[in-house]
Amino acid sequence: MARRMSASSSDARIVAYVEFLRANGIDDPSYLRQIDYQEVLNSQELLGDELEMFARKETQKDVVVPKKSGEPLGIVVVESGWGSMLPTVVLAHMNPSGPAARSNLLNIGDQIININGISLVGLPLSAAQANIKNVKTATAVRLTVVSTPPVVEVRIRRPDTKYQLGFSVQNGVICSLLRGGIAERGGIRVGHRIIEINNQSVVAVAHDRIVNMLATAIGEIHMKTMPTSMFRLLTGQDTPQYI
Repeated sequence: MARRMSASSSDARIVAYVEFLRANGIDDPSYLRQIDYQEVLNSQELLGDELEMFARKETQKDVVVPKKSGEPLGIVVVESGWGSMLPTVVLAHMNPSGPAARSNLLNIGDQIININGISLVGLPLSAAQANIKNVKTATAVRLTVVSTPPVVEVRIRRPDTKYQLGFSVQNGVICSLLRGGIAERGGIRVGHRIIEINNQSVVAVAHDRIVNMLATAIGEIHMKTMPTSMFRLLTGQDTPQYI
């Protein structure tokens, strides 16, 4: 039974992969043998460092931020991105004079998983923001966070260019992702801005050049990404709206 379920799961990934190829203009992916792609999947390390961080209690920390009643916490949060090991909100910006920044207990990139006993895991961004706004009358706010760098490290193993990476990019932003593919396993997330490819900054690089770099890259591909909303805030393209 377990073997049949494993085979079905494998078949489903292959079907999804073929459909992804067709959606991206490759109408006849017959050159790709099923066993080839399965071997590529098996060789791609599942990037589990982040998952391990969330699973281990010692990597979580509880902080209490003192504040005045009626004073907002003074933070901006963004989505962690589809494909993240833990779907929750990420601390993207802090008002320098606000309670969160004054406490010196929080850092940009912290993933907030709980606020005053309410879990934010799996909530839409608007719902998470509403829960944060609801603590405005409190004089102390307890947060459970997992500290992670604002920049996500991605590693993808691709032996040959005939294997599609399994994600699409528009102007440096990852806009779609093949579920179960090598890119997802390597840490790619929808909604993230690509910062670097193989130690080369692509922040000011044209779309066509980024696509070409990805299309021709083989071996172990190293990338750095961060949520697009965070990128725009940190580079001054957007004005922070603190809550």
